[in-house]
Amino acid sequence: QVQLVESGGGLVQPGGSLRLSCAASGRTFSNYAMLWFRQAPGKERERVAAINRSGGITSYADSVKGRFTISRDNAKNTLYLQMNSLKPEDTAVYYCAASTTIYSPSMVYWGKGTLVTVSS
Repeated sequence: QVQLVESGGGLVQPGGSLRLSCAASGRTFSNYAMLWFRQAPGKERERVAAINRSGGITSYADSVKGRFTISRDNAKNTLYLQMNSLKPEDTAVYYCAASTTIYSPSMVYWGKGTLVTVSS
């Protein structure tokens, strides 16, 4: 089992920045590719970013490319999502998830989410 706990969400003005964290405990964090998803009210869940086990490969949704950066610290068992130039349409609950690879369509573990609200 891997327990994932997100933090760092909150209210931010358009154009602002936030950094989300996802703390992992349980099985070896570095055994898993890690991903961020988000779900806005009334919308389907969207995959935002992914990072492979070592951190050497990342991928992003077109909607966040150039604004968000995913990273991980395997020594600290922590995943991050740096979000810059935030827009109102980035408002959502953000979830971290663990998977076998960044290309897998199914996730092994999920966190409970942290709410990000972008509003003036």
